[in-house]
Amino acid sequence: MAVSRLTDSYKDISVMNRPVNVRKTASERIADKIYWVFRLGIVANVIMLFFPAFNPARISGLINKNLSLFSCGISYDKIVANFGRALRMKWVEASSFQTLRWFSLLIIIAVAIMAAAGCMSLGNNKLKKLCSIVAVVGGAMEFGAMFGIRGVYNDVVAQARESGKLKNISPMLPFVNKVFMALAIGVVVLAVINFFLIPRTEHGEKFEIEPRYQLFLMMLPVIALAFVFSYLPLYGWRYAFFDYKSGETLSMDKFVGFKWFTSLFQNAATRRDMLNVLKNTLAMSGLGILTSWLPMAFAIFLSEIKNTHFRRFVQTFTTIPNFISWVLVYAIAIAMFNTDGFINTMLNSFNNGGTAVTTNYLMDPSHMWLKMLAWGTWKGIGWSAIIYIAAISGIDQGLYEAATVDGAGRFAKMWYISVPELIPTYCVLLLMSIANILTNGMDQYLVFSNAMNQDSIQVLDLYVYNLGIGSGLIPLSTVIGMVKSVVSVILLFAANGVSKAIRGESIV
Repeated sequence: MAVSRLTDSYKDISVMNRPVNVRKTASERIADKIYWVFRLGIVANVIMLFFPAFNPARISGLINKNLSLFSCGISYDKIVANFGRALRMKWVEASSFQTLRWFSLLIIIAVAIMAAAGCMSLGNNKLKKLCSIVAVVGGAMEFGAMFGIRGVYNDVVAQARESGKLKNISPMLPFVNKVFMALAIGVVVLAVINFFLIPRTEHGEKFEIEPRYQLFLMMLPVIALAFVFSYLPLYGWRYAFFDYKSGETLSMDKFVGFKWFTSLFQNAATRRDMLNVLKNTLAMSGLGILTSWLPMAFAIFLSEIKNTHFRRFVQTFTTIPNFISWVLVYAIAIAMFNTDGFINTMLNSFNNGGTAVTTNYLMDPSHMWLKMLAWGTWKGIGWSAIIYIAAISGIDQGLYEAATVDGAGRFAKMWYISVPELIPTYCVLLLMSIANILTNGMDQYLVFSNAMNQDSIQVLDLYVYNLGIGSGLIPLSTVIGMVKSVVSVILLFAANGVSKAIRGESIV
């Protein structure tokens, strides 16, 4: 009886792990090939939402050229930002642009529906049938919204012509409108074809997706966020090749090629500033790397605290500063180290009527690198120790028990067991630190910087901010950001190569 139950359980496991639709018909194999085109069309739709060059809602020259369809769908104010006078003088009606915004939002929703259909196409036949229905709905919505945008365009043209201000409004119908319509038709047609190619499903069959595709879909939001916040901003690198000023629009008559790249090295003042900034950046990053073992040591000593309540209190107390804004940290620094702060007040209380101590420690540029290291360590050591605490919990407790039997003390066990077991984790984090040696962050140095310590506190990120936002030299600051990214990637692969040669392990 037990044997039969065990056999049945193995059968159940084999059914759960069996790939969906192992034996496929000829029509299913054709459908699988069509699905690749289907998914590429959907991905193109999604990407085009975020690029201003593919904005079908830009039906007037007054609509910002740098506005994407996604921005039009979520913000009416951005659409009519340059229509102030036209709306006041009734050259065009505000309701037309409200309608334009709603059609743009409808396209976003339609693309989201088609993206969901693309995910469904990774499932079994029953889910693929549903995918076709959902894709048809999304494609029809997008096609209808595109027709709606064309209708709004016609209304705006009629209103501008009636008011005699057609030239002022400069209506236009982007060619990309037809591209979106073609993509919508293509998705619908492919979905319908696949609906008939996929064989009928049995009654009672469940929706299923292979485990590998389930894991992919779980990672898809992370991939999308990484694309939007890490790769999509790389589109801004184009500013490095133009003579651009804030608020202007890019045009080929402002194209200057590698002018800003050469000026970075040829201009004596810029070269001098870069050398000073790199000195500060490398010095502070180097100090951070030299003290990168502190979180590991802190985690080891914290794990040796036997009182559970006290250990949790210490861990919580040292982790909380990571969640405090640098602005609030600077407020604490002012309260402690300002002219009338806590330190000066305490020193004056022991002065016994002598000359009052009024030292402003925040304005003092001496030892600025060490000061910034101290503030950063205080703020981040508890948070950085978490990954080591997790690694310590994964160490085999049998090693400690065997060491105890051999007569090893507490410090011997920490040195000969905990430290070697944590070295792989430390090496991975060290590689990441080396790759980010040019990235110190900006918040800490921005709030602590002033006229007195500017030369010793300005790191590369702060320099790029001051150059681009403060001085308006956006192309030059973009060039510096590009060079920094390229150098960081080179450092990552170099450090990874050294690790692989020495330790036989790599992270890339």
